[in-house]
Amino acid sequence: MRFRPCIDIHDGQVKQIVGSSLDDRSDSAKENFVSAHDAGYFASMYREKDLPGGHVIMLNARGTDEYEASKRQAMLALEAYPGGLMVGGGLNDENVGEFLDAGASHGIFTSFIFSDGQIQMDRLRRLVRSAGREHIVLDLSCKKRDGDYYVVTDRWQKFTDQKLSLDLLRYLEDSCDEYLIHAADVEGKKAGADEQLLSVLADYDGLPVTYAGGVGSYDDLREIKKLTDGRIDVTIGSALDIFGGTLELEQILSIIEKG
Repeated sequence: MRFRPCIDIHDGQVKQIVGSSLDDRSDSAKENFVSAHDAGYFASMYREKDLPGGHVIMLNARGTDEYEASKRQAMLALEAYPGGLMVGGGLNDENVGEFLDAGASHGIFTSFIFSDGQIQMDRLRRLVRSAGREHIVLDLSCKKRDGDYYVVTDRWQKFTDQKLSLDLLRYLEDSCDEYLIHAADVEGKKAGADEQLLSVLADYDGLPVTYAGGVGSYDDLREIKKLTDGRIDVTIGSALDIFGGTLELEQILSIIEKG
């Protein structure tokens, strides 16, 4: 298990939000924390602590002024930690090169690949040709419906028809370098990880997987490590002290390393 840092950006500010509250119609979200620091500040911190593989997520819809403001923040982060961060939000086969050239190690993709409720394999093939499999992270963030987990797109607002399963993870692994999976139902709520989802992920032994969502205590972190036998990486946002929470980053790193 590794700790994966995060920088979530909304309306040009580093924020922590309740993921299920995002609403493009009103351009709003329930905020847990809004930082006075820019994204470069946090990227520099992660670089100093030697924490690579973090996720910079732009949470506005591409094509808006707010997205452009968030993109400027993302570029500050990439400049501060070249090669140490992945970036997602509004990426496709045509613009991913701009972020890779700016220092991103990977691009993170959901809505470009999952469109009209289905996996668009032609888009995925174009993306592999454009960016290279080694630079692709597929974000299979999901919500629960009728007892199963379904991939959700457009900042977790739209259900696809694609169930999250071991078969899906194995099917896509030839087209990406790793997976990022937000438990969108519990994202930002600090009320505990989604143990049922973790039980699905625990049975997968292929590419690296990072889990996000619901961690609110050190015991939650220990439970994730136990449930997944340490095979799943974890990212923590709203509960982290640097984002206004109570969990100390150094203690989190100690638990991951020593248990």
